[in-house]
Amino acid sequence: MCRTFQVSRSGYYKWRMDRTSKRQDRKGEVMKRIRYHFYDHQMRCGSPKITYLLHLEGLRVSSRTVSIYMRQMNLRSVVMPKYRVQTTDSKHNHPLAPNTLNQQFKTSKPNTVWVTDITYIPCRGGRLPRQRSGFVHT
Repeated sequence: MCRTFQVSRSGYYKWRMDRTSKRQDRKGEVMKRIRYHFYDHQMRCGSPKITYLLHLEGLRVSSRTVSIYMRQMNLRSVVMPKYRVQTTDSKHNHPLAPNTLNQQFKTSKPNTVWVTDITYIPCRGGRLPRQRSGFVHT
């Protein structure tokens, strides 16, 4: 058979006896669990948090090892900045619209007073304004 496939006898026996080492098996299992936790937490966990989760599973692995494995698998956590409320800039020279309603929301007939509220939705590319409006009637 070795002559037919043009393989040396020693090469055939090396291929037949070749098995992955325990270290490679463990590395594969750890990488599988890292990938699971990374995607289970919407790609927000870094190596310290994943190390903690692996310790809860009973796997003894250092945070450095987890970070090396994550780098090898091209897994990088997404850091979300804390949400900060940003109000309008009141230090400007633009004319201010008069407050004609003066917090008097009661009206004599429907569809005479309209109010609006602008809220901001945090997104990865910045904040998007979303307007909500409605009318006040009694």
